[in-house]
Amino acid sequence: MATVTRERTGLASDAVRELRERFVPRGLSVGTPVVVARAVGSEVWDPEGKRYLDFVAGIGALNLGHQHPDVTAAVREQLERYTHVSAQVVTYEPYVRLAQELDRIYPRGDAALATKSVFANSGAEAVENSMKIARVATGREWIIAFQNSFHGRTYAAMTATGKTKNSRMAFMRTTTPNIAHLPYPYPYRPLAPLEGDDLAELYVRLFEQALDTNLAPEHVAAVIIEPIQGEGGFIVPPARFLKRIAAICRRHDILFIADEIQTGMARTGRMFAIEHSGVTPDLLVTSKSLGAGFPIGAVTGRADLFDALGPGTLGSTFGGHPIACAAAIKTIEVIERDGLAARATAIGATLRRRFEAMAKSQAGIGEVRGVGAMQAIELVQDRTTKKPAPVDAIIKRACERGLLVLRAGLYSNVIRTLVPLTITDAQLEEGLDILEGSIDG
Repeated sequence: MATVTRERTGLASDAVRELRERFVPRGLSVGTPVVVARAVGSEVWDPEGKRYLDFVAGIGALNLGHQHPDVTAAVREQLERYTHVSAQVVTYEPYVRLAQELDRIYPRGDAALATKSVFANSGAEAVENSMKIARVATGREWIIAFQNSFHGRTYAAMTATGKTKNSRMAFMRTTTPNIAHLPYPYPYRPLAPLEGDDLAELYVRLFEQALDTNLAPEHVAAVIIEPIQGEGGFIVPPARFLKRIAAICRRHDILFIADEIQTGMARTGRMFAIEHSGVTPDLLVTSKSLGAGFPIGAVTGRADLFDALGPGTLGSTFGGHPIACAAAIKTIEVIERDGLAARATAIGATLRRRFEAMAKSQAGIGEVRGVGAMQAIELVQDRTTKKPAPVDAIIKRACERGLLVLRAGLYSNVIRTLVPLTITDAQLEEGLDILEGSIDG
């Protein structure tokens, strides 16, 4: 990996790490020891000039890569007008224009479906707002989420998260009430030796059984679901599963909330991953790459649901910040103009080809899975038992060789790729070469 020689600006890496150790709590963990001083596109550099390829992209928040010139120009232009005024005090164009754009690209089956949007500062806040809207609009209290899911770290979002370790473990006695978790299909580790539609039907029956026993449909406001589980390890459910769950929701007037925080903004080859299943959600939650690196979360959905809430029931001092809205508007424009959904499909094909080739020579790779540019490999000690294998050493070696990757999964044994959709073919192959070599040892 080449080293860039340049004049250092700011503190050296060791000094920054010492400050972190002294002043930042250990509860905020960090996946690599890298200190970043500069970033462009799919590359970052530390203060000493070492270059790293970024296969993490701010945990999926940079589908356009670092410092996309069109986004920075839009942000700079907005900075020169005004920064903060608050949508609860005045009305400003970036807020309403972004709501208009999200209405335009909403994954609707009915062209006449009208939507509205409210903005927050993060995905977790958007998740919480979606649950608030669902409960008020339906007059019901219960929310159904799924095992192995991740919806955020604020209290209700954390409670909806279906993975106890690590985000929920310390707070188990103080999670919020009236959220139930049901099984989500994990084709590599199924509850029964079934595949495809048969596997989907098993999990649908479990869902229906829960409604018949411990959860009366009349008490359930909404189901919140990731079309592909992100932090859970890029788990792709059988295609039939989402359609069947949505149909059950419609039958019982239960709202269907699609959490597209990690899957959205062209990551899977469509603007939203729910489009692969042909389901129209009642509410859609977005964040991460919506803001191209600027903090924003959004809840978009049926206008009648929002209209059930009175004035003052929604809001946030910084929610829908003008700078973040300007970045989001430009993000949507760039994705469409530059064909980044198609680019995600092409990137995904390269990732899948390379991962499947690795799996043929690496007995420790149990499964290759994903959709579009959301691809992952699950590491196991034995393919027969599927006993999880640790991946920390692989991630460390990759980092030392100039590649940033992160783990995920129920057992933290999945290496996931969230490369910028603007990555070049040469950079993608270079990063995959490093990853393959790091798996080899």
